Amino acid sequence: MELVEAGEGDLDALVERWYDLATAMEAHSELNEIVYEDAGSVPDDGFRAHLDDPATTDYLVVADGETVGFVTVETGERPSRERGRYLDVVNLEIDPDHRNEGYGTAVVNRMTAMAREADRDYLTVSCEWGNDGARRFYRDAGFEPKQVTYARPLE
Repeated sequence: MELVEAGEGDLDALVERWYDLATAMEAHSELNEIVYEDAGSVPDDGFRAHLDDPATTDYLVVADGETVGFVTVETGERPSRERGRYLDVVNLEIDPDHRNEGYGTAVVNRMTAMAREADRDYLTVSCEWGNDGARRFYRDAGFEPKQVTYARPLE
């Protein structure tokens, strides 16, 4: 498995995989409902902006020449903290037909190594509270709960 930094020619692949991830998250909260009917109607401007943002990078997860997922990472800093430099896994998606083959674990291991190489203090990731599979995956990968985000619809 390798991580290939996404470029201009990969925007469609990123959008399609993001759409799959976003629609899967709809089941976990009404606040996750997306406005797009299909991946073809999702604009690529969000991922395009990442190309010029030094703090955010998208990678394709490639195994044996086949793209099997993607990951978006963002570096940041909390200057008020003694240990404030972090790498945040914003998106991590492995295609359904390639799950449980070790790719997610390999991505997390690579992100951990990247965070160390970049002199980060910690690695963060978030997932939907009701997504038991994701919570179990991250817990098994050594992540510990640190903070809970609450949301309140304003309807």
